[in-house]
Amino acid sequence: MSFVKLTASALAIAAVSATAAAARDQVQVAGSSTVLPYASIVAEAFGENFDFPTPVVESGGSSAGLKRFCEGVGENTIDVANASRAIKEKEIKACAEAGVTDIIEVRIGYDGIVFASDINGNEFAYTPTDWFLALSDKVLVDGKLVDNPNKTWADVNADFPAQDIQAFIPGTKHGTREVFEDKVILAGCEATGAFEAFLHNAEGDSDKAKKKAAEKACIALRTDGVSVDIDGDYTETLARIESNKDGIGVFGLAFYENNTDKLQVATMSGIVPSTESIATGEYPVSRPLFFYVKKAHIGVIPGLKEYAEFFVSDEVAGSDGPLSEYGLVADPELVKTQEAVSAEAVLGGNS
Repeated sequence: MSFVKLTASALAIAAVSATAAAARDQVQVAGSSTVLPYASIVAEAFGENFDFPTPVVESGGSSAGLKRFCEGVGENTIDVANASRAIKEKEIKACAEAGVTDIIEVRIGYDGIVFASDINGNEFAYTPTDWFLALSDKVLVDGKLVDNPNKTWADVNADFPAQDIQAFIPGTKHGTREVFEDKVILAGCEATGAFEAFLHNAEGDSDKAKKKAAEKACIALRTDGVSVDIDGDYTETLARIESNKDGIGVFGLAFYENNTDKLQVATMSGIVPSTESIATGEYPVSRPLFFYVKKAHIGVIPGLKEYAEFFVSDEVAGSDGPLSEYGLVADPELVKTQEAVSAEAVLGGNS
């Protein structure tokens, strides 16, 4: 994607030189496929406007990116991990065990998870209950948990067409999957009363353990081919829908907005997903997006801090910046993020 040269105020940030000695002179980034297009835009603009090489940006999913990030410190490890969810405590622990003890968390803005299908197909107005009844491994029928019998969307909801259920959802290494499970499938499980049934049957030596077991049972999806995990990025999901016009895909809002000639989007709980409905918190399936910086690499890998500061600058991540045009919902607390990046503030409160 081409990127217009930035204003003088943005270029003021770029008054730097790439003279720091290092075995590697390119910033290396990996992780979330949702954050990928934003990071790619920033990397290209960074390469055009700074005296540093264009950063290398790879995808692979939030979990995969954070796993690589936590492999250790040094030129053979990545500098930045993109994530469509916050880093987990177990990942912070894994990082620390490998020597990655100072992590800078950078929230770039917000995005929504949308449910889209072929532009010429049937229209849908979903609730979390609909998705739970469509994809859960077990559902509640006459007060009993049974294997999911639903074959068509009409089986799920009488107001829906008798279209075969075929869902293409992000694989388990993607942060989008975790948000989908928590805000859609688990919410639907609770709304139908299935959570209480799972909780009643759950094994565990404490209430906390039983609740965790019930939640795990709630988000267990059917394995009969109705729900298909997509381990690649959203382009693979789109390709599946193009070859199966009944398919429903789970995407990030930005990807959908750049493919409105091919896709139509469903409402969720009566709300149309948009940058406006996400910004106000009205749309129920939204999430913050992040990237994580290895502080030990700042000053060693040329341009790393400058890249991070550039990413969250007003000219880039603000409401009038190119990321907003692509679908990112600007963070109302962007100034705080800018200050934290400038101060190299790390998780845990040290700097």
